[in-house]
Amino acid sequence: MSSNGDLSDLGSSDSFWEPGNYKRTVKRVDDGHRLCNELVSCFQERAKIEKSYALQLSDWAKRWRGIVGKGPQYGTLEKAWHAFMQAADRLSELHQELRERLAGEDSEKMRNWQKDAFHKQMIGGFRETKEADDGFRKAQKPWVRKLKELDSSKKSYHQARKEEWTAVTRETHAKADPSKSQEEVRKYTTRVERCNQEAVKAKDRYEKALEELNRCNPRYMEDMEQVFDLTQEAERKRLCFFKEVLLDIHTHLDLSSKEGFKDLYRDLGQTIRAANDTEDLRWWRNTHGPGMSMNWPQFEEWSPEASRSISRKERGGHSEENVVTLTNIVSSGGDDGPPSPITQNTSRMKDYSSDWSDEESPKKVVAVNGVGEAEDEEEQVEGVRVRALYDYSGQEADELSFKAGDELLKLGEEDEQGWCKGQLNSGQVGLYPANYVQLVAS
Repeated sequence: MSSNGDLSDLGSSDSFWEPGNYKRTVKRVDDGHRLCNELVSCFQERAKIEKSYALQLSDWAKRWRGIVGKGPQYGTLEKAWHAFMQAADRLSELHQELRERLAGEDSEKMRNWQKDAFHKQMIGGFRETKEADDGFRKAQKPWVRKLKELDSSKKSYHQARKEEWTAVTRETHAKADPSKSQEEVRKYTTRVERCNQEAVKAKDRYEKALEELNRCNPRYMEDMEQVFDLTQEAERKRLCFFKEVLLDIHTHLDLSSKEGFKDLYRDLGQTIRAANDTEDLRWWRNTHGPGMSMNWPQFEEWSPEASRSISRKERGGHSEENVVTLTNIVSSGGDDGPPSPITQNTSRMKDYSSDWSDEESPKKVVAVNGVGEAEDEEEQVEGVRVRALYDYSGQEADELSFKAGDELLKLGEEDEQGWCKGQLNSGQVGLYPANYVQLVAS
């Protein structure tokens, strides 16, 4: 409102000085309490995100540590790969620590300040809010009383001028009307004079009320500013405290400034750079390649003991040099593949004629290899019906080949290398992987 007391826009002005407009400043006190709650909620939510991220990092590291450990990668590059999982575990610990700071230390600091800065009343609301409202109301009360007097005198003056204008209009019309008598015209003239006198008196009261209000303005402004400064000081403390809390949170969130974070990525980089392809290739050559030792065949003199019957188990042995991996396994399709390749003993791949002594009939060997039929009925063994789960192509003469779904006879129990003896419907007898079939339900 202007200092000249113009109230033409009374009630529509948004100025702080207008009656009741100090309510916004009073409401700011309540808003400060609400902002404390919102700041806590904001970073409590961030703390949940940090916790979730930390758990996801740990789960990821655990899962891939197992996958890489069981996978085909080897040597120094495997160590470099594992270093990422180790770094993830360490980073997870840092984020867990960050979560605890956000949800604990920072939130507790805010709650304690809020408790000291805002005091609840028994009747509701905060003491600080009531003190600000009472202060503004007390400072504004005398001025508002003068303002109301001014507004009343203003309305009276404007009403008097309106009545004067109406009387002048009627007088003019009466003078122009020939039907009006002089007496009637004189009455209108008297009415105009009286209204003019009332307007002059109303104007005088209006001007005095305005002068009185203007004399109150300096005191009014001083009292209002004094209360306003108190609310500003309280708000300044809140703003400074919020800034302090946000800086603390910034420090906690800035993991790059932590020694543990720097060490984590320094160690990760060193482990990756330490990966050496030459060393890895040398290890593979010596472990799985030409660098491996070999028991090369040598001349062996005949002895009587060499002619004795040797069981398959005795010939198989357990040395790693005699173990190979089956690779020619054909899947029958579908989502489920065949089981992991099984191993067999290379000694089993030798000619089966050594399984029998010179006195035994070679016809039995032919029957076992499926190219003939055993003449001796005593060799027939009662079998169990089984069904193939996967396709399998035999790699040796004594191995059976079949398709998924084919049925065959199981003629013996599984040996230590995972093989069974069986017979196809065609009559061929041979060996097959035991984990490639299942019993046929009777």
